[in-house]
Amino acid sequence: MPNRRNFTTGNPWEQAAGFSRAVLSGDTIYTAGTVAVDRVGIVQGGNCYEQCRFICSLLEGVLRQAGATLSDVIQVRCYLIDRNDAEQFTSFMADVFGEIAPAATCVIVSGLFGEGTLAELEFVARLGPAQIPEPESLSGR
Repeated sequence: MPNRRNFTTGNPWEQAAGFSRAVLSGDTIYTAGTVAVDRVGIVQGGNCYEQCRFICSLLEGVLRQAGATLSDVIQVRCYLIDRNDAEQFTSFMADVFGEIAPAATCVIVSGLFGEGTLAELEFVARLGPAQIPEPESLSGR
């Protein structure tokens, strides 16, 4: 397997702006920040929760291309423009990830790309079973 593979959703913005929706490097998949905008530029979802679900479906598709599933997600980053939407984001996390419980960060920002977008998500996923270090290796010795 090459050290790096790029993946796209086919959204015209990816090619126009010169970025990949996801990059597989080694056994780790990094997704680009993604908002709830479809291929023709229309915002999908009337609230933060719905937008997060739409974004998740886009990112789930690109993860599948790379050989992963949502259960392989180890980190989620969320950017919100309204702190009052944080509860909807946490509901999304509980509904979608449940016991998977990836590391998560939620940051409040002044704006996002695209009029009407309320949230932007990034995922990091790892292929294969995650290796849990032995307790003694965590001591820093």
